[in-house]
This record gives sequence, structure tokens and C-alpha cells, in this order.
Amino acid sequence: MPAETLRIVALYPRVMNIYADRGNLLFLEQRCRWRGIGFELASKEAGEPLDGGRHDIYYIGGGQDRDQRLCAEDLLETANEALHEAADRGAVVLGVCGGYQLLGRSYALGDEQIEGVALLDVETVREDGPRLIGNVAIEARLGERAIELAGFENHGGRTRLGLGQRPLGRVLQGHGNDGDSGMEGAVSGSVIGTYLHGPLLPKNPEFADWLLASALGVDPGDLEPLDDRFPDLAHRDALRVAGVDAG
Repeated sequence: MPAETLRIVALYPRVMNIYADRGNLLFLEQRCRWRGIGFELASKEAGEPLDGGRHDIYYIGGGQDRDQRLCAEDLLETANEALHEAADRGAVVLGVCGGYQLLGRSYALGDEQIEGVALLDVETVREDGPRLIGNVAIEARLGERAIELAGFENHGGRTRLGLGQRPLGRVLQGHGNDGDSGMEGAVSGSVIGTYLHGPLLPKNPEFADWLLASALGVDPGDLEPLDDRFPDLAHRDALRVAGVDAG
């Protein structure tokens, strides 16, 4: 594959970075380096503009409720149009936990409703009841292929999909979007939301390469193969800890 450059922008990395979500960016950077693919990482903090035409991946991790409120306001004011432009041209937009919630339509905290950018047709509500915490495994569909993903979830919000909204996958073990539907995450075109922390990509190298290939506009099979003995071990161990037989 000819050399390319992967351009990523991390949204609010100072505050939306719990549960080692920055590890997702480090993992993509290393896999690019091993393949001779260039890697450019930019950031957008509150009040800064966002270019919807420049980057291949737009990434937002998870954060505390207080920080999420502030980021939600800024997203609508400074990044809403850019994120929709990015999604419309097929750039990958990935939100994890709090970032996933902000990509949806709204997040209700009691009488307060936080508006999202509505790239995903989901709504999140904080209801009475325990937090949804623990190791989680799902079966996700990437095109025609089904793969198992593993991670860790910790969220008080219950996320429900709108009519016709496709989930990222079905829950094998754990809680997923709401602890009841058996669904986890959401996908709409190149926009992906999930509750899987841990971080997500180092535990799921095949998914990381699928994101990388999607962002570069190539088939995953065109990526140079890597020696994934250790990432594959991490993947199988994460599935085992979640209670799924990884074979």
C-alpha cells in the first residue's frame, strides 16, 4: 500500500480522557508507524474552531458529567457544523462513552437536558438504578464480517436507539446501551459510538485496523500485516475476563 498520512483530531483531550481513552490514539499512531504511514494528531479544546474537511478521524473520549456539560455547549457552538461536514464526506467520527452520548440527540440528567450534535439517532437518560459497570463483550458487524469486541463499561446513563438506528453490536456479556435491550453502541455511516473503554483499540486490534482502513479509504486487507501476537493475546484475555470463550 502506498504511504499515506492518517490525520486525527482529538476533541477536548484534556477533560474527555477517562479510563485511558488516549490509549486509542497511541495505538493507532504505533500501528501507522509500523506500516510506514504518516500520523498527524491535532486537538480541539473549548472555544477553538474545528475544520470539518481536514481530518480523517474525529475522536472524542469519555469524561465526567460536569466536563461533559461544558463540552456539549462548545460542540454545538463551535463544532456542530464541522462534525456534520466530516461525517457527510465519510470521515470517521468515533465517540467513546461520554463522547458517544454527545454524538446523539440528547442526554437527560434529571430535569436538565443536554443537547447533542445528533449524528447518531440515540437519546440517553440518567435514571434511578445502579451504574452499568463491568467487563463487556459484544459481537459487532463490520460490513459483512462479525467480530467480537471486548472492553470495560462504566456509565449511569441509559442510551436508547431511535427507530432504524443500527447498533454497533449485540451484547454477549455485560450491560451495553441500557442493560436491557441487548444492544451496544450505535453506527451511522462512518459515525460510531460505543461505551467500551479500557482503552478500546489496544484490546481489539482488528477493529483498530478497520477504523484505520476506513479513515484512509482503503480495504482492511490492503493494510500491511503486522505481528499481532501480543495484541491478539490481549484481545482474547479481555474476552475471557468478560466471560466469553475466545477459543
